[in-house]
Amino acid sequence: MRRVLLGSMWTMIGWKPSSAQEFGRDSSDGETTTQTEAKGSSVTPRHVLCFLGKERDLTPLSGAASQAIRDFATGFSVDEDYSQAEPDDRMEQSFAVCWDRVEPRAWNAADEEGVANHQSVLYVLGPSMTQVETVKVSMAALRLVGRLIDAGAVAVKGESAGVAHGLDRWRELIRQGAEALKAGDLLAQQRVGRLAFAKRPLSARGYFESVGFHLVGLPEVYVPESVGSERQAVATMDAVADEIAKRGLEPTLKIRHATLSFDSTYDVDEFKFNPYGIVRLAM
Repeated sequence: MRRVLLGSMWTMIGWKPSSAQEFGRDSSDGETTTQTEAKGSSVTPRHVLCFLGKERDLTPLSGAASQAIRDFATGFSVDEDYSQAEPDDRMEQSFAVCWDRVEPRAWNAADEEGVANHQSVLYVLGPSMTQVETVKVSMAALRLVGRLIDAGAVAVKGESAGVAHGLDRWRELIRQGAEALKAGDLLAQQRVGRLAFAKRPLSARGYFESVGFHLVGLPEVYVPESVGSERQAVATMDAVADEIAKRGLEPTLKIRHATLSFDSTYDVDEFKFNPYGIVRLAM
C-alpha cells in the first residue's frame, strides 16, 4: 500500500531525482533494477520536504523557507509548481501511511487534526547530494524543518522516504541535531538525520526493510522477518547502520555475515532508490 500510494503521488507530482533520466525505466513493468544499472547509476539523493500550513496563504511558510535558504540551507529551493494555497485532499491518506510507527508517541491527535484541517501545502526541494555531503545537507534540512514549524507549519513530511513525525517529535529531533552540530559529532549527526528522514520497517519478500538511509550516505539494511518482531528488526537495522558508520562497510558485512546487493525494487528514477546498495542480513 505504501509503495502504491506514494508511487502514484510521485507520478502526479512529476519530480525526478538528479540524473535519473539517464538511467530511468518504466516502473510499471514490475521488474527490479539490475545490479549493473544500480552500480553504473550517477543518481544522487535529494530531500523533498512537504509542509502543511494553517492558512490559505503560502507567504508565512515560503517566506520562512526563503530566509532559511539564505541563512544556511544552501541549494534548497521552494517549489513553485506544486505548492498550493489551498488544501490537498490526498494529504490525510498520505500522512496516515507515512506516520513514523517506531518511536512511541511519534504523533498525536493534534497532529492528525493539523493534517485534516490544513489549508495550504508548501514543497521545498533539497540539492542533489554526493555521499560526503549527505550528513551536512540533512542537518540543514532538519534546521529548515525547525524554521518552518516556528513559522506555523502544522505538519511536516519527508517525501524522499515517505516519513512523517508529529511536531513534538520533530522538535526533539531538531534539538538532538543542534546538540550534535554544536559538539561537532558527525556520527551523532548522521544518526539523527537517519531517524528524522528514513522510514522503517517496511515488510516485503521475507524481510523487514529500511528506506531512506541514502539520505545520510548509508546503504539500506534488510533484516529477515525470522529475527522476530518489528521492534526487534528496527533495533537490528539501527545497530547495523551505526556499525557501518563507525567501522565501515566491509568489516560490518564480515561481522554480520551479510551481503551487499544492488538489486533494488526501486527504479533509479525513484527518490527511494539507494545508490549505495542494500545490506542484507543472512536468513
